[in-house]
Amino acid sequence: MDMMKVAATEKPSLSSPSALASTIKFIQIPKSETFLQPTLEQTRQTHARMVKTHFNETKFSPSAQFNFLITSYTKNSQPHSALDIYTYLRRMDYEVDNFMVPAVLKACSFVSNTQLGKEIHGFAVKNGLTEDVFVSNALIQMYSECDSVVSARLLFDNMYERDAVSWSTMIRCYVRSKLYMEAFEMIRKMQILQIRPSEVAMISMITLFADLMDVEMGKAMHAYVTRNLEKMSFQLTTAFIHMYAKSGNLASARLLFNGLNQKTVVSWTAMIAGYIHCNKLEEGMKLFARMIEERIKPNEITLLCLVVECGFVGALELGKQLHVYILRNGICLSLALATALVDMYGKCGEIRNARAVFDSVKDKDVMIWSAMIAAYAQTHCIDQAFDLFVKMRENGVRPNQVTMTTMLSLCAETGALDMGKWVHTVIDRQAVEMDTILKTALLEMYAKCGDIDGAWKLFREVKDRDIGMWNTMMAGLGMHGCGKEALELFSEMEREGVRPNDITFIGLLNACSHAGLVEEGKLIFEKMVHAFALVPKIEHHGCMVDLLGRAGLLDEAYGIIKSLPIRANPIIWSALLAACKLHHNTVLGEMAARQLVYLEPQNCGYNVSISNIYAVANRWNDVAEVRKAMKNKGMRKEPGLSCIEVNGYVHEFIMGDKAHPEIEKINDMVSEMGNKLKEAGYMADTSAVLRNIDEEEKETALNYHSEKLAIAFGLISTAPGTPIQIVKNLRVCKDCHTATKLLSKIYQRVIIVRDRKRFHHFRDGTCSCGDYW
Repeated sequence: MDMMKVAATEKPSLSSPSALASTIKFIQIPKSETFLQPTLEQTRQTHARMVKTHFNETKFSPSAQFNFLITSYTKNSQPHSALDIYTYLRRMDYEVDNFMVPAVLKACSFVSNTQLGKEIHGFAVKNGLTEDVFVSNALIQMYSECDSVVSARLLFDNMYERDAVSWSTMIRCYVRSKLYMEAFEMIRKMQILQIRPSEVAMISMITLFADLMDVEMGKAMHAYVTRNLEKMSFQLTTAFIHMYAKSGNLASARLLFNGLNQKTVVSWTAMIAGYIHCNKLEEGMKLFARMIEERIKPNEITLLCLVVECGFVGALELGKQLHVYILRNGICLSLALATALVDMYGKCGEIRNARAVFDSVKDKDVMIWSAMIAAYAQTHCIDQAFDLFVKMRENGVRPNQVTMTTMLSLCAETGALDMGKWVHTVIDRQAVEMDTILKTALLEMYAKCGDIDGAWKLFREVKDRDIGMWNTMMAGLGMHGCGKEALELFSEMEREGVRPNDITFIGLLNACSHAGLVEEGKLIFEKMVHAFALVPKIEHHGCMVDLLGRAGLLDEAYGIIKSLPIRANPIIWSALLAACKLHHNTVLGEMAARQLVYLEPQNCGYNVSISNIYAVANRWNDVAEVRKAMKNKGMRKEPGLSCIEVNGYVHEFIMGDKAHPEIEKINDMVSEMGNKLKEAGYMADTSAVLRNIDEEEKETALNYHSEKLAIAFGLISTAPGTPIQIVKNLRVCKDCHTATKLLSKIYQRVIIVRDRKRFHHFRDGTCSCGDYW
């Protein structure tokens, strides 16, 4: 065995049998006592001595000695060494008992080796070891950490005997997988069975309430602990500090923090992280400075936690200060901390700093590669993200689910179907484990990249669908204008007993809106309230305003706004404004725009919308006033941007683009397209040009809209008959919609355009939206 050979070459410092026995006796300490953990070097030296003496030098059996080695290697973050020893024991037919199995399972968890974990589970069942609750609890923990929640629950349900640890482990499993309702159900059952939760279980529950930001349930838990425990442990107090802080109740968190007689680095970290999480950055930094003054040295976990929170809230300056503190104090930049810094800089848009940290790390693992790829994706550096992904594979780093989910999300955002299909191939070839999150990301990629048939096929192949996958498929159908199909899928979901959530109904209402299914949309809204007892959120009311507004029922849409129990927010008013712009209702549109400018004065889009409404009504003086006010405030209109993927590269175009290397050929094609459109009877709809210029200038401007440049590039760059697929950041204008319908017939091409709201499939002179968008 290679492990044995390696260990035998180490020079042992334990020179006597008594010294060896003294070290090995760690494995014999009862569970109730403290486990004195030898260092990795001591473990290797002991291992070498054992090999040299053929495990005969001490009074302990080889089985106990192997237990010691496996446990020690696992606790010293050397799970592969522990698993090598276990494999050797099984091959040599050594005895594997109920003391060894939990340690081996822990090693499986560290490396997410579900397959070996299942094999150990089978061995344990065959040898009757699962009757030991300690072994069964270790199996549940292994399945939990390997993201096999179904297997964990199946094992839990079939346990001969359960203790408080079994329940707390299962609750932690659900919390870890963000299956909050299932975790709540476990807590409820514990109460019914009158099982007194252990401290570990209580901490898991508090963590659940923190993740849900449910401060009321957290307070109830706090009251329970106060009533039932004579003294609250430091660990419980810290958990409550974290829960209150994450839920935004900083006063209660600080009260608990101040009440601690002896504050450790863990409690300081929880409180400081709470301030950052709630965007109280100044208070957070003051407390950090005070911690340093009181000579509480922040450890890696502290810095890791604070950097992660900075990324969460976009606190770039604070994140930089923490980075400077790390450098100035000579703190070793571990892989985990470097990954957190890369992630923080990426989320804050500081791609250069992210790359500098990334490049400074020598032995990169899959997580830091994934973080850097995600940083490029978040800053829309598409080519760099794909180049880095290729380089990662060239360096022999096997991508994981996080990497592939990031790549698929990037493909979905840019509409890069060919790249998305290639990523799908890599997933299959690399045998990346397909969990529900990755499957959902794959489905979303196909749907958002225009291949709704591919998304539908994948959806049908998946058996373990969760609510997220159902929602993604319904939303995808809605984006493609398949409103009736989305409603049929909802009915199927009901028949299968899957309970919808608030996101389900947002997708359904949007699907009805895009397909003009007004009455169906009203029925869905009623069903959400009365059949499923879901309280409509502001997003649902916004969907209803959009549904009615698109259909031209502006008074009814405005009636919903007036009847709201709360003040309408920008989501509601922007839905009404878009409808007013579509149906040329200047009076109501002006009112909606004024509300939006009042609520979000720095949002350029609302000023542009009211300017456009004035322009359609030929109120050019009002247009000039709005645009002058925008200029004085330093506002700039978001330019139209269209993307097209050709030969694995995404090309971007803006209106009147002159930067593309093939711009001359593109302009020639634009001229050809214009001539053929005129021959087909096309008349430019200059109402789409909202500027006070003459008609000829308006027609020229229309010819060079970004999607027309992208179509021209697609025509010169792809073979005849090849579908052309474009993603646009704004809504398609009426003129481009009409022109694209004709171009699809003239050039015999399927042209798929995804705008800000939905998909348009142009084929043989018609559009899938039925001119309703």
